[in-house]
Amino acid sequence: MPDVRSPTPTLRRGELGAVLRARRLELGLTVEQVAEQLMCSASKISRMETGQRGATPRDVRDLCAFYGIADDRERARLMTLAVEGKQQGWWQPYALPYGEYVGLEQAATSMDVYNSAVVPGLLQTGAYAKALHEAALPKLDADVIEQRVETRTARQQLLDRTDPPLIRIVVDEAVLRRPIGGPAVMRDQLDQMIEIVERPNVTIQVLTFELGAHPALESNFTILKLGGRAPNIVYVEGLIPPAIYRRAKDVQRYQQVFERLREIGCGPQDSVGLIARIRDTYEELP
Repeated sequence: MPDVRSPTPTLRRGELGAVLRARRLELGLTVEQVAEQLMCSASKISRMETGQRGATPRDVRDLCAFYGIADDRERARLMTLAVEGKQQGWWQPYALPYGEYVGLEQAATSMDVYNSAVVPGLLQTGAYAKALHEAALPKLDADVIEQRVETRTARQQLLDRTDPPLIRIVVDEAVLRRPIGGPAVMRDQLDQMIEIVERPNVTIQVLTFELGAHPALESNFTILKLGGRAPNIVYVEGLIPPAIYRRAKDVQRYQQVFERLREIGCGPQDSVGLIARIRDTYEELP
């Protein structure tokens, strides 16, 4: 099991990027003007500002000079953020296709999660996660599946932190009804969901079939609120490579949809009761 206690470099990059972007906008400079000054591409500046790329200490030194950041303590703080942002996160040696998301998840102070078909990763048992990966196309090697299950379990350790994130989850009833891995796996999975949502920082709501159509039928997404000055983001996944949206208007759109789902879904207490009743139906199956 990887050591997940070290600070996430994703948060450091996000904090640094937010400071640099705010200073650039304060000075009325475009990304292209900054790139010309530093003799680099505009995409490099943009990726540093969004936290997708770590800035080097040299980048910070040059930007501080160009932006007129003269305070020694502020320069030192930004340098520290640059160094820590270049460190390796515990998840990176696994070469996960969703590695960027894991880094953001580990840095989040709160998460709003909607899933239409499968149990969210933070709630999955090892057996449930294994069954999901075994059904993937193209087929995954057994050792890759084992690594994916291990990292999914490791991600859940953030639930046990002294300052765990606030997690609000909405799932479609289909998530509870589809027997992934078989009845025994589903019984254990729904038991684990009930156990996790007993935590004061975790709530779950179910969208029942009786609701019919709703605003997120064909989507799975997570809204991540990050600490410090890092901007909030939305992570959207499906068959194609996942997308991360950072524009404020995109985040706001998904937030509006999520709040609507919470309005029409069963309340948290009723949802736990429904999960328990569906769990009991699996006990009647062989």
